[in-house]
Amino acid sequence: MIEIVDLHKSLGGQDVLRGVNLEVDKGETRVIIGQSGSGKSVLIKHLIGILKPDRGEIYVDGVEITRLREDELQKVTRKFGMLFQGAALFDSLTVGDNVGFGLVRYTDYPPDKIKELVKESLAKVGLRDVENLMPYELSGGMKKRVGLARAIAYRPDIILYDEPSTGIDPIRADAINDLINLMGRELKVTSVVITHDMASCYKVADRISMLYEGKIIETGTPEEIRNSKSQVVQQFIHGQAEGPIKEW
Repeated sequence: MIEIVDLHKSLGGQDVLRGVNLEVDKGETRVIIGQSGSGKSVLIKHLIGILKPDRGEIYVDGVEITRLREDELQKVTRKFGMLFQGAALFDSLTVGDNVGFGLVRYTDYPPDKIKELVKESLAKVGLRDVENLMPYELSGGMKKRVGLARAIAYRPDIILYDEPSTGIDPIRADAINDLINLMGRELKVTSVVITHDMASCYKVADRISMLYEGKIIETGTPEEIRNSKSQVVQQFIHGQAEGPIKEW
């Protein structure tokens, strides 16, 4: 479903991505781990066309997207739904309008159909009768659920999750993990999750890839990553200050 080939990107004079190679199979949940500032979010932004690489190729469902015109790119990026870090809801819109935003923008569905899909999407994430609430009336966990409802509302083929457990307590974070697994089973979507939360990682991942110094240094199942021989991987997954990864 997704293939990234030798992707390079510099920002502010720093080499952030230094030759990323990655393949994500249709229907799998791939988790990308790495330190804060390692380039995980930069990588995600390339998948949806927000950033263009300095060098390299990105294939989405067989289409190479880095050189597409804007109108061509929009057709491909409609395959994606995204749960942003912090949910990124529009403060001035109701919950219903937030969830229906993509439907209004990308489809010609009549209002009744959009309203129906909004209710269905909210129900899938465990929310009912909240369409008229404003974002400031929601808890952090509810905002995440509304963000996920918005991501799935127009039935994308791929869902991107940017640090889905950040900013919420462990119980709500685990509920989000359950929803990620549910979306994979029920909607048969391909999912890419970026996180540094190893509890979340182990619960949702089919495979895990570690991004370090601008490259994917290892990919494996959760069990393979747990038993990795790499000192870098072991230091990261156990959250140890001592090791080859230097924080300062």
